[in-house]
Amino acid sequence: MDQPPKAHLRTDKDLQQEKHAASRVTIIGMVLDAVLGVIKIIGGTLFHSHALVVDGIHSFTDVVSDWVVLAVMRLSRKGPDDDHPYGHQRIETLGTLLLGSILIAVGAALAWENILRLVSGEDLAVPGWPVLVAAGISVASKEWIYRYTRHVGIKIRSDLLIANAWHSRTDAFSSVVVLVSTVGAMVGYVWLDTLAAVVISGIIIHIGWKFTWDSVKELVDTGLSAEDTRLLRAIAMDTDGVRNVHELRSRRMGHDILLDVHLVVRPEISVSEGHQIGMKVVSGMRDAIDNIRDINFHIDAENDEHTPHQTDPNLPSREDIHHLLSQQLGELPPHSRLRLHYLKNRVHIEVFLDEQHPAPALTTESVREVLSPYPWFGSVRVWVSAS
Repeated sequence: MDQPPKAHLRTDKDLQQEKHAASRVTIIGMVLDAVLGVIKIIGGTLFHSHALVVDGIHSFTDVVSDWVVLAVMRLSRKGPDDDHPYGHQRIETLGTLLLGSILIAVGAALAWENILRLVSGEDLAVPGWPVLVAAGISVASKEWIYRYTRHVGIKIRSDLLIANAWHSRTDAFSSVVVLVSTVGAMVGYVWLDTLAAVVISGIIIHIGWKFTWDSVKELVDTGLSAEDTRLLRAIAMDTDGVRNVHELRSRRMGHDILLDVHLVVRPEISVSEGHQIGMKVVSGMRDAIDNIRDINFHIDAENDEHTPHQTDPNLPSREDIHHLLSQQLGELPPHSRLRLHYLKNRVHIEVFLDEQHPAPALTTESVREVLSPYPWFGSVRVWVSAS
């Protein structure tokens, strides 16, 4: 599997460098494809090889794909803006989908034409030896451009460029088929040339379907594999302070991964401690999977996976409870503070007092007596701290 380098937050300069590298390798490949396409189509026509002609058309589909790559890379490497806060990588996915659709259409048309020629029983001519030369040149040059393009695609983390590299390698594969079928035709099996044309068309269809299907899965927000999801869940569960993990959701944007995860922590900890636990989870996940671009974590005090709307939004606010206590037990001392825990549709209250500002009316028993008639009341504790 192609593995990209470790992810990092890319600046505008990085994006421009990536776009330049992609444009350079794509233009080189496009010129090479055009030259090979002309050589193969002319050679196949002059020396009676249907397989070489189809292979030449395959080379021209590479030219079309190169144009798609140039256009899409220019757009997809733009930085985030107000309308696209996550960036423009999905344009790359759309370009890959378009490229795959073109390949399927071209491959199907070529396959149909050569199947009809094969079953019609028409007289077929024996290919000439220059066909072998053209196919050999194609194999060597397409394997070189495949390796070059794939290297750049991995370096700049571009699925579209990697897909285009594999498209180049299918051209090399199809030229190998031309070599074998031409040799077979020369020794008496003339029909092998037309059969090879059908096989090459099938290769084009297969690679087009793979590009198309992978792009469709990304556009409909298909998540990570079950194996990767289990890995990320285990990392979160092994993080100190995490009691449970739920709603771990993922989706892809180009080669990047976006995650949403809910972490259950102890309800009595502070907001900043909960955030620190979340950041530890983020660090562990990024170390495990390189191409995670963004992790949005939510800290929960209880597991609401099966009842996401478990907490009643109409429970009293801090101001409501403060007003109720002041009304029933007198004004709270100036240095007192409340800590509220909203759990299972009840409010659990902690009152913190300073011994230098006594409040005799504020005791655990008195507050419980005042609040116990209310259905939302859960529990109360009053603490007095020394200065």
